[in-house]
Amino acid sequence: MQSDSSTGSSNASGASSGSSITSGSSTSTSSGSSTGAQSKGKGSSKGSSGTSSNSGSSSTSGSASSAASSGSNNAASGSAASGSNNASSGSAATANNSTGTATTGNTKGSGASTAVGALSSDDITAPATENNSDPQSSLTLDPRVIATGFMNNGQDVQEAGQVSSLTSNNNFINYCLTQGSLPITNGQQITTGSCNPAPIGTIPSVSNMPSAKFAFPTNMGTVSANTEFTIKLNMNNLETGHFVNANENYFAAPQQLSPQGQIIGHTHVVIEAINGLADTTASNPQQFAFFKGINTAAVNGQVTADVTAGVPAGTYRICTINSSSNHQPVIVPIAQHGSLDDCVYFTATDGGSATASGSTADAGATDSASAAAASATTSGKKGNKGKNN
Repeated sequence: MQSDSSTGSSNASGASSGSSITSGSSTSTSSGSSTGAQSKGKGSSKGSSGTSSNSGSSSTSGSASSAASSGSNNAASGSAASGSNNASSGSAATANNSTGTATTGNTKGSGASTAVGALSSDDITAPATENNSDPQSSLTLDPRVIATGFMNNGQDVQEAGQVSSLTSNNNFINYCLTQGSLPITNGQQITTGSCNPAPIGTIPSVSNMPSAKFAFPTNMGTVSANTEFTIKLNMNNLETGHFVNANENYFAAPQQLSPQGQIIGHTHVVIEAINGLADTTASNPQQFAFFKGINTAAVNGQVTADVTAGVPAGTYRICTINSSSNHQPVIVPIAQHGSLDDCVYFTATDGGSATASGSTADAGATDSASAAAASATTSGKKGNKGKNN
C-alpha cells in the first residue's frame, strides 16, 4: 500500500535482477543491427525478480534511414498529429500472425477484428516463448504493431535548435541493451538509475486529458502551524483509486484507459517548504515536508488527504502528481496542453492568522519548516522503505 504522511523520497527496494545488459551505441541514425534478445518474461510470483529467459536472436538489422513519416510534432495548432501508426510495413522481427484469445476491455478505438492475445493481471508462471500463438506471450515482435514513424529522425522538417530523434525499425524493443551497465527497472524503485523496457501504453484523446485543482489549501491562503488539516483536491478526467504494488510493479505495465477513455490511475500530493512566496530557487525533489499517494476513488469529483500532524510555521508549495496505476506520470496525446497537475502556495502560522504582508513568513519560521522537511526526508529514507509512491 502507498504510504502516509511525511515519508521520504522514493526509495529503491533492492537492486533489480536482470542487470546483464551489454553495451552498444545508440545513435540517432538507426544504422546498427540490434542483436540480442531482451526477453521480458515476468517471474513466477510476487517478489520474484523477473526471470528473463534469454531467448535467441530476435535480431533486426538494416539501416533505417529517414522514411518520411508525416505527423511530426506540429507545434502551433493544438490538433493531434496525424497518427498514421502504420503497423504492417517496415522490416522488423519475423512475422507472427497469431490469433490468441482477446480479453481486457481496452480495445476502445482500435477497430481490430483479429485477436490480439490475452492480457491478465494474474501472476504469470511461464516465460514467454518465441513465435508463441498468443502475441502477449511471444518473444517475436508482431509486425502489426511496428511504428514506422520511429524510422524518421524528424529532421526532414527543420526548426531552429531541433535535434534528431533516436530512430528504430523494431520499436526499440532492445533499447536497454544499449544502456551500458544500467539494470532493468523490473518493477522496482532504483535510486541509482535504471532502464525500463515497458512501453508507454494507451494514450487518451484530447477530450480526456486529466487535470486537477486544489480546493484546500487555497492559493496564498494560511493554515494553523502544527495542526491537522485536510487537503481537498478536485479531479477531472482521471479514473482514480487504482494503484499497484510500488515495491514490485513500479513502472512495470503500460498506461491503460477505462472503457470511458480516461486514464486509469491515482494522484499524489506533496508539500515542500520554500523560502517565502517570492522565492525563485529551484527546489530539491528529495526534500519535502509531506507526501501522500491518494489511493481512494474520487467522491463527487474530489479526493482528500489528511495531514495529521500539520506542518511547522513557514511557507509552502503543494503540488499534485497525477499518475497511471503503475505510478508513472500520466501521458497525453499532444505536446501543447494545459498543466495536468496543480500547485498552490500557502503559509502556516501560529493560530492560522495571515502574515502581515500576506507574502512571507518570518525567516525563523521558514528555517523551521525547511529543517522539518529535511528531517522528514531523512526519516523516510531510513524507514517506510519503498512505500512512498
